[in-house]
Amino acid sequence: MPSRPRPRAPQDGPVVELARRLGALLGELGLSEIEASVGRIRVRLQRGGVQTAAAGPAPTQAIASVEHPVTAGADSASMVTIEAPMVGTFYRASSPTAEPYVSEGDLVKEGQILCIIEAMKLMNEIESKAAGRIVKIFVENAHPVEFGQSLFLIDPTR
Repeated sequence: MPSRPRPRAPQDGPVVELARRLGALLGELGLSEIEASVGRIRVRLQRGGVQTAAAGPAPTQAIASVEHPVTAGADSASMVTIEAPMVGTFYRASSPTAEPYVSEGDLVKEGQILCIIEAMKLMNEIESKAAGRIVKIFVENAHPVEFGQSLFLIDPTR
């Protein structure tokens, strides 16, 4: 089945585009690891983690989140899903001994840190883009996440 091209976001660079294409192939072919080089860009993906090497400046820490409404049912039409903006390892707290940033049932503010995704040895804080109550946490602590995977379901305050 041919895949549909997806629109590129303005921040997408050649490394991100190559990683996305390799990620699609990884899943499509059922591989556990894939590596490719294009010019001076080299990307290697493994299930459960990511290693990327590219010519140029070192990557910097990112703070991001993506939100999309969930349309599963009438009550969930107004819910907001926070998705993983990158591939990495999901952590609910800043350290193994620290309390989780949020739990199901907690009220959160827009911009509040919900979790951390570790990618390429960088800790990326994922912030809420909506105020409301955490209805569901979809990922277990210290488990790998894929780009676009649902992390949290938030019932926004009205």
